[in-house]
Amino acid sequence: MILNEEQYKKAQFLESTKRLINLLLVLVCIGLEVGIFAYHWIFHFQYSVVEPLRHFWFKGHVLEISIYAVILLMFSSMYGGIRLGYLKNSEIVFSQMFATLLAEILIYGELSLMAFELFRPDYFIYMIVEQLVVVAVYIPVANKIYRHIFPPRKLLLIYGTRSPEELKEKFETRKDKYWITDSICTSKGYDAVEKRIREDLASGKCNAVVIGDITVTERRPLIKYCYANSIRFYMLPKINDVILLGAEELHVFDSPILLNREYSLTVEQRVIKRTIDIVFSLILIIITSPFMLLTAIAVKVCDGGPILYKQIRCTRGARKFTIYKFRSMRIDAEKDGVARLASKGDSRITPVGKFIRKVRLDELPQLFNILKGDMSFIGPRPERPEIIEQYIELMPEFAYRMKVKAGLAGFAQVYGKYNTTPYDKLKLDLIYIEKYSIMLDLKLMLLTLKVLLWPDSTEGVEKDQITALKNGRQEDEK
Repeated sequence: MILNEEQYKKAQFLESTKRLINLLLVLVCIGLEVGIFAYHWIFHFQYSVVEPLRHFWFKGHVLEISIYAVILLMFSSMYGGIRLGYLKNSEIVFSQMFATLLAEILIYGELSLMAFELFRPDYFIYMIVEQLVVVAVYIPVANKIYRHIFPPRKLLLIYGTRSPEELKEKFETRKDKYWITDSICTSKGYDAVEKRIREDLASGKCNAVVIGDITVTERRPLIKYCYANSIRFYMLPKINDVILLGAEELHVFDSPILLNREYSLTVEQRVIKRTIDIVFSLILIIITSPFMLLTAIAVKVCDGGPILYKQIRCTRGARKFTIYKFRSMRIDAEKDGVARLASKGDSRITPVGKFIRKVRLDELPQLFNILKGDMSFIGPRPERPEIIEQYIELMPEFAYRMKVKAGLAGFAQVYGKYNTTPYDKLKLDLIYIEKYSIMLDLKLMLLTLKVLLWPDSTEGVEKDQITALKNGRQEDEK
């Protein structure tokens, strides 16, 4: 064993300390925001609510402040505002600000109900500004403290026949969290890889392992070795791994077995999902109708072309349907008949198109697709038949995405970006399918609000980025 009892306890203590410090730093931020709310509640807000509530005095104060604290903590947890050491500095600040604003909307509604009228906004706005300033100042400081105490984790990358450069580049985007200090190819043989792991851990050159996109045969003994010796390891999952995420554990007498059902969603789930789609699409069509009218006028005035862009896409079971979007590209964008994704700085995008794509106004007509039943709010994004054929030719598993209805947004849009590779998007979409629940749908709907405002998710593909990786699955079934 690489770790003796003393080393194991030391590693366990370090991990516990790391979590404790993270929690304390987060609670300070939440505590400061709750403290600001408590101040305004006691000295300003309570005098605007109905008289009977103020008779609770101390208990009433504790109750109202606790309600706010729970709401803020819930949104902070959901949007990643308390993930110090995990997200980028700018994203943590943005996430916590976004969570704070959503908490304020809810609490403003509650205060208005208690006041039997719209709550006076003056002190409420002061409170929001104070809280956002605290978040903007405190989180970078807290994150810096956390990073100083816990420097980036040093990693040994184990790779196969595929070049490790792409994976290295991804890790290098988070130098504050990960640092690949060494790498070794599986072509050197298992014994050489195991020896390198042992030597790097002993010398302190690394404290974790990354098992890259290598064959199942090659990775199997490495997983067992790391697990047996309590070595932290990160692993790129295969499609088979993702499919098993949704498996149900059963027991046949004394034998454990895994059950993967033939239908992705149960009848009850489909009924509830469809009901949510109908209700929310109708509400949003009514609310966004002024924005749709203004967008339609802007698109028409821009170049005099058609307002809507209609295109054939595929949904569940590869059924074709016509998707509606506000046109954001020139009329002759695909005059050569070749389907292609938008790239960064794409000259085909009109001036109005750049704006409506940035704020996602071009997607609003798809609310009618949802109402018709062609799409759902949450699900894998629908692709064009010709692009699906290209993907399936190189990645046959791409067809698995069509086991459920296509969606306006999905797992790949929330946790990926527009220019995330198709193979990674496929795995993200399959994670959604295999881990599906109504609560997951509701969570993703709320997380989509953040994605709409975060610029990374609207980037186009790089000009030299291929849309379907030829070697995206070469090691997958071996």
